[in-house]
Amino acid sequence: MEIPIFIVDAFTNVPFKGNPAAICLMENELRDDLYQSIAAEMNLSETAFITKGNSVDFSSGARFGLRWFTPTNEIPLCGHATLASAAVLFYMKKNVNPVLVFETMRGELYVRQHEESLIMDFPLNKPNPQDQHEIKDLLKAAVGDLPIQDVCYCPTTKKLMVRLADACDRSELVSLRPEAQSLLRNETTGKIRSLIITLKGAESTQSGYDFYSRVFAPWVGVPEDPVTGSAHTVLAGYWSEKLNKKKMLAYQCSSRGGEVKLEIRNDGRLDIIGLAQIILQGTLKI
Repeated sequence: MEIPIFIVDAFTNVPFKGNPAAICLMENELRDDLYQSIAAEMNLSETAFITKGNSVDFSSGARFGLRWFTPTNEIPLCGHATLASAAVLFYMKKNVNPVLVFETMRGELYVRQHEESLIMDFPLNKPNPQDQHEIKDLLKAAVGDLPIQDVCYCPTTKKLMVRLADACDRSELVSLRPEAQSLLRNETTGKIRSLIITLKGAESTQSGYDFYSRVFAPWVGVPEDPVTGSAHTVLAGYWSEKLNKKKMLAYQCSSRGGEVKLEIRNDGRLDIIGLAQIILQGTLKI
């Protein structure tokens, strides 16, 4: 069997930046263990599998199935690999539709083009305040002695969000080196699948970023996720209230870096806006 495969850098306009995802175009469904084996072979934070469903082909169809796998697990929601999937269909398959619909474990996700950007219509996942004392060892493993302003948890996405105090700056966020094994030792309940560390943007800089973040997910086999759209469904829910803004510009401070634009819509959903670069096209033979 031959499967068309692409590697796409999401949330960037520069090759080898942003978050890479492998995208496979599936003529037929595979067994789950084969999906997982392919994702392990690709060894990226996510490998996405697009199935045609009732669409005739990848160029004229508007509705597709979409699943995401890390090297170790299937996950229910992934932003950057959804952006990357739409990029393959729009840019490589020349899909003629103004909006693509992806049927996923989290319901229908919509992606449209606007000039050079892709806009994803995602749910907004507002986090709830979390008692810091209950997870003090995990927080220590995550941020050491840095002061913490807020800790919130989103049960829908199983993401824990830690906001550093405003006295911290971007360099301290960038310098964090939480050890994957230490995070795993201090969270064994299965309640948390991803850890977000975030910081308010400095008003004195010219960057224009409303907030910064980093994301760690060793619980699903991803020590650090370079730029993750699903984390921004939680971050947008938190920061929009704190900043009293519906439109925000965010930067994820991984070694690859990436920029995410966020707009909370009047219907309560979230537009996640980003760029994508397709850097590899090939054939997977299994």
